Amino acid sequence: MKVDSSISAVVTGGASGLGKASAQALAAAGAKVAIFDINEEQGEAVAKEIGGIFCNVNIMSEESVVAGFEKARAAHGQERIMVHCAMASKRGKTLSFDKATGGYKRTSTEDYEFGVQGILVASYRMASIAALGMSTLEPLEDGERGLLVLTASVAAQDAQIGQVIYGSAKAGVNGLVLPLARDLMDVGIRCNSIMPGIFATPLMLGAPQNVLDSLAASVPFPKRLGKPEEFGSLVMEFARNTYFNGQTIRLDGAIRMAPR
Repeated sequence: MKVDSSISAVVTGGASGLGKASAQALAAAGAKVAIFDINEEQGEAVAKEIGGIFCNVNIMSEESVVAGFEKARAAHGQERIMVHCAMASKRGKTLSFDKATGGYKRTSTEDYEFGVQGILVASYRMASIAALGMSTLEPLEDGERGLLVLTASVAAQDAQIGQVIYGSAKAGVNGLVLPLARDLMDVGIRCNSIMPGIFATPLMLGAPQNVLDSLAASVPFPKRLGKPEEFGSLVMEFARNTYFNGQTIRLDGAIRMAPR
């Protein structure tokens, strides 16, 4: 797919981090970009910067997501690219020692369900609603109608202690990719996911410098945190290279996460 001013895109989590870098990369190529996020102040600022629009969207609400797509499509037309970076989750070990009782306690099913809703279910919600809209478009070269890019994580394969919710839900995101690609093959819609390693996002950069230095040293090469624009670059390659389909790609400097 040639990314230019004829292409509309939706990017969730576009107010910061990997989503912002993806939105910037798409806009730099000429695409009309709608940012879905709950951070209105930052989202509006990024949208203004790239000449796009902001939609206040909670990815865990079907109603909110549908309203966001309606606003984006009214402004830019039907999107051909949907990049999903937003998520919501909780942290906890399956069992952890409780000093107060002298025994073990477990991460609740409710906490686990919240993470599955905020990562896996939200990914399906975004992908399926976007795909339904894309199915109405006229096909491009090779019969292509659209592209879905989901965000997994290296934790999908190397989840650490305390990541039972996050790691398994992100593994589920990878598990969506091939079935979605096959379900949508007759419509001409591709689906891929990116598994980022340790990236220099605002959330990560809030850690103490000694922690950041240690994390950078743990990356085989290059020995640094990933740059958000490198994530955006892979999004662009997915868009341009139509033969990328049904793929789950690690973007991690060859890191393999230790148990803790």
